[in-house]
Amino acid sequence: MAFGIDRHELKRWKTEVENGHISFLTHYWIDERFPGCDTVTKVGCSNLKKLTAWGAKYNLKPIWIHMDQHHPHFDLFGEKQARILRMEKQWDQINKFKL
Repeated sequence: MAFGIDRHELKRWKTEVENGHISFLTHYWIDERFPGCDTVTKVGCSNLKKLTAWGAKYNLKPIWIHMDQHHPHFDLFGEKQARILRMEKQWDQINKFKL
Protein backbone atom coordinates (compact mmCIF):
# COMPACT_ATOMS: atom_id res chain seq x y z
CA MET A 1 0.00 0.00 0.00
CA ALA A 2 1.36 3.41 -0.99
CA PHE A 3 0.95 6.58 1.04
CA GLY A 4 2.71 9.90 1.54
CA ILE A 5 2.02 11.25 -1.97
CA ASP A 6 -0.88 13.14 -3.48
CA ARG A 7 -2.70 12.80 -6.80
CA HIS A 8 -0.73 15.68 -8.32
CA GLU A 9 2.62 13.98 -7.60
CA LEU A 10 1.40 10.67 -8.98
CA LYS A 11 -0.04 12.31 -12.11
CA ARG A 12 3.21 14.24 -12.70
CA TRP A 13 5.24 11.03 -12.43
CA LYS A 14 2.95 9.11 -14.79
CA THR A 15 2.99 11.94 -17.36
CA GLU A 16 6.78 12.23 -17.27
CA VAL A 17 7.20 8.46 -17.60
CA GLU A 18 4.71 8.28 -20.50
CA ASN A 19 6.59 11.12 -22.24
CA GLY A 20 9.87 9.19 -22.13
CA HIS A 21 11.56 11.05 -19.27
CA ILE A 22 13.39 9.43 -16.37
CA SER A 23 11.14 10.29 -13.43
CA PHE A 24 11.36 9.63 -9.68
CA LEU A 25 8.50 9.00 -7.28
CA THR A 26 9.14 8.15 -3.64
CA HIS A 27 6.40 7.15 -1.24
CA TYR A 28 5.87 5.30 2.00
CA TRP A 29 5.25 1.63 1.42
CA ILE A 30 4.91 -1.35 3.71
CA ASP A 31 5.56 -4.83 2.39
CA GLU A 32 6.43 -7.80 4.60
CA ARG A 33 8.83 -9.05 1.89
CA PHE A 34 11.11 -6.07 2.60
CA PRO A 35 11.56 -5.79 6.36
CA GLY A 36 13.14 -2.54 7.53
CA CYS A 37 12.14 -0.66 4.38
CA ASP A 38 9.27 1.79 4.73
CA THR A 39 9.77 3.74 1.51
CA VAL A 40 10.25 2.86 -2.13
CA THR A 41 11.36 5.02 -5.05
CA LYS A 42 9.96 4.20 -8.45
CA VAL A 43 12.26 5.31 -11.26
CA GLY A 44 10.32 5.07 -14.48
CA CYS A 45 10.57 5.79 -18.19
CA SER A 46 8.45 4.48 -21.06
CA ASN A 47 11.56 4.39 -23.27
CA LEU A 48 12.97 1.03 -22.17
CA LYS A 49 16.32 1.60 -23.88
CA LYS A 50 16.72 4.86 -21.94
CA LEU A 51 15.56 3.27 -18.65
CA THR A 52 17.90 0.32 -19.11
CA ALA A 53 20.85 2.63 -19.81
CA TRP A 54 19.99 4.75 -16.76
CA GLY A 55 19.84 1.63 -14.59
CA ALA A 56 23.18 0.37 -15.90
CA LYS A 57 24.88 3.44 -14.38
CA TYR A 58 23.85 2.08 -10.98
CA ASN A 59 24.34 -1.63 -11.69
CA LEU A 60 20.59 -2.23 -11.91
CA LYS A 61 19.80 -5.24 -14.06
CA PRO A 62 17.21 -4.94 -16.85
CA ILE A 63 15.39 -7.98 -15.43
CA TRP A 64 14.62 -5.84 -12.35
CA ILE A 65 12.44 -3.49 -14.41
CA HIS A 66 8.81 -3.80 -13.43
CA MET A 67 7.33 -4.10 -16.91
CA ASP A 68 4.14 -2.17 -16.28
CA GLN A 69 2.40 -1.61 -19.64
CA HIS A 70 2.35 2.20 -19.37
CA HIS A 71 4.82 2.94 -16.56
CA PRO A 72 7.85 0.61 -16.60
CA HIS A 73 10.09 1.30 -13.62
CA PHE A 74 12.76 0.17 -11.21
CA ASP A 75 11.84 -0.09 -7.53
CA LEU A 76 14.59 1.18 -5.23
CA PHE A 77 14.79 0.34 -1.52
CA GLY A 78 17.09 0.87 1.42
CA GLU A 79 20.67 2.08 1.07
CA LYS A 80 20.65 1.68 -2.72
CA GLN A 81 17.58 3.93 -2.84
CA ALA A 82 19.21 6.62 -0.68
CA ARG A 83 22.55 6.45 -2.55
CA ILE A 84 20.95 6.75 -5.99
CA LEU A 85 18.65 9.58 -4.89
CA ARG A 86 21.71 11.47 -3.59
CA MET A 87 23.63 10.87 -6.81
CA GLU A 88 20.61 12.06 -8.82
CA LYS A 89 20.26 15.13 -6.55
CA GLN A 90 16.65 14.31 -5.67
CA TRP A 91 16.85 16.49 -2.54
CA ASP A 92 13.10 17.12 -2.21
CA GLN A 93 12.40 13.41 -1.96
CA ILE A 94 15.39 12.78 0.29
CA ASN A 95 14.26 15.51 2.71
CA LYS A 96 10.54 14.72 2.58
CA PHE A 97 11.11 11.05 3.46
CA LYS A 98 14.21 11.63 5.64
CA LEU A 99 16.39 9.32 3.56
